[in-house]
Order: sequence, then structure tokens, then C-alpha cells
Amino acid sequence: MDKLKCPSFFRCKEKEKVEPLQEELPDNQPANKPADQPTHQPVNQSTHPPADQPTHQPADQHADQQADQPADQNDENDENSVRGNWSRKSDYLLSMIGYAVGLGNVWRFPYLTYSNGGGAFLIPYTIMLIFAGLPLFFLECSLGQFVSQGPVMVWRSVPLLQVTHCDVIMGTGEITQVNRSYIYANNLTCINGTHIYQPGQLPSEQYWNKVALQRSSGIDETGHIVWYLALCLLLAWIIVGASVMKGIKTSGKVVYFTALFPYVVLTILLIRGITLEGASKGLAYYIGAESDFSKLLEAEVWKDAATQIFYSLSVAWGGLVALSSYNKFNNNCFSDAIVVCVANCLTSVFAGFAIFSILGHMAHITGQEVSQVVKSGFDLAFIAYPEALAKIPGAQFWSVLFFIMLLTLGLDSQFATIETITTTISDLFPSLMRKWRVPTTLGCCLALFLCGLTCVTEAGNYWVLLLDHFCAGWGILVAAILEIGGIIWIYGGNRFISDIEMMIGQQSRGFWLWWKFCWFVITPVLLSIILIWSLVKFRKPEYAGIPFPAWANGIGWIMIVFCVSWIPVMAIIKIVLARGTIYQRFVSSLRPASNWGPYLERHRQGRYQGMVELTAQPGPETTVVPVRRTLTETKF
Repeated sequence: MDKLKCPSFFRCKEKEKVEPLQEELPDNQPANKPADQPTHQPVNQSTHPPADQPTHQPADQHADQQADQPADQNDENDENSVRGNWSRKSDYLLSMIGYAVGLGNVWRFPYLTYSNGGGAFLIPYTIMLIFAGLPLFFLECSLGQFVSQGPVMVWRSVPLLQVTHCDVIMGTGEITQVNRSYIYANNLTCINGTHIYQPGQLPSEQYWNKVALQRSSGIDETGHIVWYLALCLLLAWIIVGASVMKGIKTSGKVVYFTALFPYVVLTILLIRGITLEGASKGLAYYIGAESDFSKLLEAEVWKDAATQIFYSLSVAWGGLVALSSYNKFNNNCFSDAIVVCVANCLTSVFAGFAIFSILGHMAHITGQEVSQVVKSGFDLAFIAYPEALAKIPGAQFWSVLFFIMLLTLGLDSQFATIETITTTISDLFPSLMRKWRVPTTLGCCLALFLCGLTCVTEAGNYWVLLLDHFCAGWGILVAAILEIGGIIWIYGGNRFISDIEMMIGQQSRGFWLWWKFCWFVITPVLLSIILIWSLVKFRKPEYAGIPFPAWANGIGWIMIVFCVSWIPVMAIIKIVLARGTIYQRFVSSLRPASNWGPYLERHRQGRYQGMVELTAQPGPETTVVPVRRTLTETKF
């Protein structure tokens, strides 16, 4: 049962053993020989971690865990033999790009660009990338790489906020739509005259609602599970489980296909699209001559740009921290953040060209305006665009290609989601994951598959919209604000910059001036504005103009409260378990834990070397004892 012992961030009932340094002498060292560190030294109020080995003999602070580490998870090139590292930097970059580039790049960004002034929308979009998206992205990559820990353990820096990323598990709705696209791709050519369609609706819209989804009349009519959608859901989770069951060593290879294949498809679709008659008409509406720069004076356009860049980069979900935690310590996380952010934004723009060139052709052959054939969200990906593809010679080929691309976009996001969950479990229960990683990973996939069955019922489409409306909104914004506030304002922006320089080398003051300006002021202000704006402009979810019932909205609010409430609950627990007065407990919960710092001893430099931990609250009778402790022995 020791595998399931109390995780390190809780205070277990059993008293922790703390041994003074002079009792930890090597076997061949005489008892009267002075130890490598003094018995007493001045108290360091920064409460940084103690050195885990004598300064003359650096070693990994987790060396005792290496003997039973499964060999298939690591290789001889790994810097961290306990957790493992990415085999190649390209594995990491493609995983990050695959995680950031998702379905929203294909079905949300092109429509937002079109509806917010076309090419004019790229101006606020770029500004929001520079001031909001990139600073938060760089912060998360640096944080995970510095401590080589997942999204829970990184909050040893500010223990009061340790469950800020608790709502990462709420990302299962996206994969359900991808599974449906798999069914839709295989049956698109069934659109013919054998079905009775309602006047005024596209055949693809009728097929999508009546055949593929078997959509009921409302969320209160659940109906039965659509068996072929459930099988596709199962198939998708089998692919995910097989790809991540051994961690980054397997998923890092799969992303060479799942992350690169969408670019191949988009390139093929763009080349085919621009050769079609009427393509220029669609591109003109996208970012061409029809662009409306007067839209820049509307606040809604700027809000949409900030919201899109924030969600497109997948910040505050914990995935960026988890994936970056497997980097080598001296990896240049700054250049990686720039590459991934730029690739994500360029992909969105590139996808818009592929989408609107073919929509322009559809408008041309039907004698309509582009505005009459463009749809938003799911309808763009599963109704409007398939209808346009059906009018191109070789429609079956183009349709299957397009929907397999959507499938790979969703799979990449799920790889990172599962990796985030398993990384967190591995950090909390290292012994369990070393011996039972595959069963634990497959168990997570099975649990999420069962949760997703609600989304493949006849009312599944309504549940997906409900999840998207509530769970992917305020909870993530709250997490992002607490994240940047906790690291920059509580832990300390200058201290965090020093941590980054330990990894990428010392940079000029001018280099950090920009990041300080964003981290301290601009980014938190923008995130707060987005949160307040979304609350003020809140509208109840609806489908086809019909609002959801009150009980459905109640469930949505309950999901938000459930996700966010863990943050204050765990903060209260941390304060209660601390020692001293209420004020002392609160202050101690805001200071870095004693074991905060780089994962490996060889990287503990400067203030992370030779630190001590207080065995009691500071006072006249306080005894200061230098100690050595491992992460599995230390309370978080």
C-alpha cells in the first residue's frame, strides 16, 4: 500500500523524519570529522530548498529512485533518468505545435477574421499575441522546464495556489466532435435524393443533423447513445491510449504524423482551391479588398482578438507546463515559445486561405454572396465546407482528406491532455507510475471515454455546446490571472527572471524590460478585462435561436464552480495545516516551499545551493538545522 501513500503536497499524519547533516556521514568517514556543511548557519528567509548532497559531491536528488525506473521510458541520452526527457527537440516542438494548433484554428479563426473586418482583424490579433499570448506562453514553458515538474508541483513556488490548473480535465468535448467528423467523412457521399430535406436547408446540414448526429429536439431529450458515434469515440481513445501509454517516448513519435499531416492537407486544399473559379471572391472577403478597417474602432473586435489568441495558444490548461517539464534544463525555452506561437498564428491565417478559397467557389457556382454561404463554429467545419467540397470533382477524396485532418488536430490536443493528467499523477505518486504507468494511462483514457458517452447521445451536440460555453471560459481565465499574479507578483518577477537565466543564460536588461512590462502590467490587465467583459456580456447558451433550459444553465454554473472552487479550498487547507498565527500561516503559504527549485542537484546553483530549512517558526527558541530531504519525503 505504500504506492498509494499520501502525496507530497499533503501533510501526512505520520511525523516526518528530519536528520541533521552530521549524522549523514559516508560510511568511510570518521564520526569526528567535520561535515561538509556547518551545523548552524544564518537563517535564509527565502525558504529555498536545501542542497540534497554535499557541495563537493553533486548528485541527483532522486538518485534513490533510478534503480527501479522502467528502461522503456528513458534512454541513455536523457539528462533526467527518473522522469525522462524528449528524445529530440523536434519531438517537443511538434508536440507543442500540435497542442496549440487545434480545431479552432480551422473553424473559428477564419470566421472571426471574416466577421471582424477581414484583413483589419489581423492588426488586433497580432497586438494581442505580442502583449497577452506570448508572455503567458513563455512564462508557462519556462516554469515547467525550470522545475521539471507538472502543473501541480510547479506551485511549490507559491503553495497557496497549488491547484490553479485543476480544471485541465474538462477538455473532453473537443475530441467528441472530432470523432463525429470521422463518421461524417466516411458518409459524406451519401448525400443524395433518397432523403427528404426541409426547404431552405443545405443537404449537408440535413445529413449532419438527421443522419450523422441523429440530433434530438433539445438537451432535455437525451435519447439513446448513437452506436456508430460511440464506436468512433472508442476508436479515438484507443488511438490516444496507444500513443501515450509509455509517455513522451511514444507520443513524441506519433506527432510527426498528427502534427505535420494537417499542414500537408491544408496546402493541398489551398492549391486546389485557388485553381477553382470564384476563389478570388472568397479570398477578397477573407483578408482582401473587402476588408473593413472601420471595425478597428469597435471594442468587440479587440475582445474577439484577445479571446481567440488566448484560447488558441492553450495557455493556463497545464499542458504547456507538463510538456515543457520534459525538456533538458538548459534548453532555450525562449526561442521555443517564439517558434510555437508564430507557427500557431500563421497556421490560423493559412487555414483561412484554404477555407475561403473553396467557399468562394461555392458562392460562385450557386450565384450567392460569400456572406450567404459562410457559417461559424461547428457549422463551418461540418456543414458549409463539406457542402463546398461536395461540388468539386473528386469530392470523396477531398472530404476524407479534410476530415482526417480534423481528426489529427483533435488527437494532438488529447495527447497533451492525457500527458498532463499522467504527469500530475506521476509527480504525486512516483512509485505508482513507475510500476503501473501503462494501466494508469489506459485507465485515464477509459474514464474519459465513459464521460464522453454523454456527448454521443442524440442530445450530445447540445452537451458539447454547453461544455464549450461554460467550461472553456471563465475557469481558464481565472487560472491564467492567478498564474501570472502568483508567479510575478507573489513569487517575484525578478526572482523568476533569475531562474530563467539559470537555464538560457544571462540576458541584457533591455531584453527583460519588455517581458517585465508585459508580465507586471499589460498581460494581467488584458486578462482581467477579458474576464470582466465576458461576465458583463454573458448570454445564455442557445442552439438555432432556442435558449437552453434553466436546469442546463444551472449545470453549466455548477461545473464552473466545481473547477474554480478547488483553488480556495486547497488554499484554506494549506493555511490550516501550517504553523503559527493566522498571519504567519498565510505568509508561509505564500513563500516557496523548501524543496522548490531545479529537479536535479547539478542544476541547483546560487541561492538554490546549500540552503537550509527551518524546523519551526522563527523565534527566540528556534533551532536551525541543515537537512537533506528528497521530494518523496518533503511535505509540499
